[in-house]
Order: sequence, then C-alpha cells, then structure tokens
Amino acid sequence: MKNLAVLFAAFLIFSLPAFAQRGGKPEVGGGHIPSHGPAPYHGPQHTAPPATHEPYATPGARYADKPGHPEAPHVNVKGNKWIGHDTGPDDSHYHLDHPWEHGRFMGGIGKQHVWRLAGGGPNRFWFGGFYFFVAPYDVDFCNGWLWDSDQIVIYEDPDHPGWYLAYNTRLGTYVHVEYLGS
Repeated sequence: MKNLAVLFAAFLIFSLPAFAQRGGKPEVGGGHIPSHGPAPYHGPQHTAPPATHEPYATPGARYADKPGHPEAPHVNVKGNKWIGHDTGPDDSHYHLDHPWEHGRFMGGIGKQHVWRLAGGGPNRFWFGGFYFFVAPYDVDFCNGWLWDSDQIVIYEDPDHPGWYLAYNTRLGTYVHVEYLGS
C-alpha cells in the first residue's frame, strides 16, 4: 500500500507541468517574436483631435480581440497579426513636426535584434546605449513593462514617420516610441 501511495504521489508531481501547459503556447507574448512589423494600413482613416486623450484612437475601439488577450495593442502569435495598428498615417496622435529629429535608430531593427531594457520608464528608457521615449498617447499601454529587464524588439512604423514600434516579447504588447539618440 505504501508503494502505491509513493507511486501515486510521483505521478502527480510529474504531471503538474503538463497541467500548467495544458493551453499550449500562449496566444500573445510568452517570448514570441514577430517575424516582421505591421504592414502599412490601407483602410479608412481614424483620426481624433490632438487635444483629446481618449484611451483608444478610435472611439469605442477595443484591443482585446479575443478573451484573455490584452486590452492594449498587441501581436497575435498565430499569424503575427498586429492588433491595434489600424489608424493610418493621418492619426494626429502620432504626428511629428520634425520626424527623426534626433537621427534614425541604427542599432538593429527586426526579429534578429532582441534588446534587454536597462532602465528608465516611458518618458525615457534605454538599452545598449540607445535612448527612446514612449508616445504620450501610448503610455497607458506599457504599464506592465519591466523597464530594467524586459526584452523588446524594435520595428519600423510604416504609417507614422519618425516613430518606431517597441514590441515587448514577454507581454506581446507594443507601443510607439521615438528615438532620442545614443
């Protein structure tokens, strides 16, 4: 009887990881790195006056495209679909009078360049000697970021000159960022 109890306990211990992973890979984040940035947006333009700071560029828009997905711009693991990058080039929230005012980021863009955040916060953060800041409109979308340890990937923003997209591999969310120099 004692051997049966030990065998049952061992079975439970070794089956816990299987139960913890029963959902398989996460649908958002979990270390996933998109193979490419978003495509340029070709749909109808969604603009809002620059004086407003609504939580979403389009009134009534929501980012959680499925239950369990974040209420922030994110990338779905399956198909690398960029959710929330759909306001087009005329979105006044991302207009810059002087795009690339501090130069262009030359440190490495895309999935083969994973950077570890080294400090700061949304107003100024850094990695590898490069400095950025998060677009004021996007600050609420990076509340859960770990500014001293998360890994991010920088992608070009095809619709908003002067902006890049910083994608957080742990959370699967992204924000618009401007390069401040090195």
